[in-house]
Amino acid sequence: MVIRHVAPLSAAKVFATIYAVVGLIVGAIFSWLSTTMGTFARDVGFMAPFVGVGAIIVLPILYACAGFIGTLIVATLYNVAAGIVGGVNIEFEQGTNVT
Repeated sequence: MVIRHVAPLSAAKVFATIYAVVGLIVGAIFSWLSTTMGTFARDVGFMAPFVGVGAIIVLPILYACAGFIGTLIVATLYNVAAGIVGGVNIEFEQGTNVT
């Protein structure tokens, strides 16, 4: 089997979703660290908890946008390269179907 073409928009939507989930995880970790470390600091101010909570909202959006744009570019470049060199060969082993 040879992959000769990747639909850039379709691939970008899938990877944007994956990156949004990763951004949510990173945002949650950043939020936890921000609020936890904020309790140990003396002069944090009242904005520290909001910065941590904001990471849960902002980071998934930023990651999803970056994943969408990056994948859109890479999939388009892949299509150009596959047109020149012929694509990527992938072998699948046929297994037994268990129903």
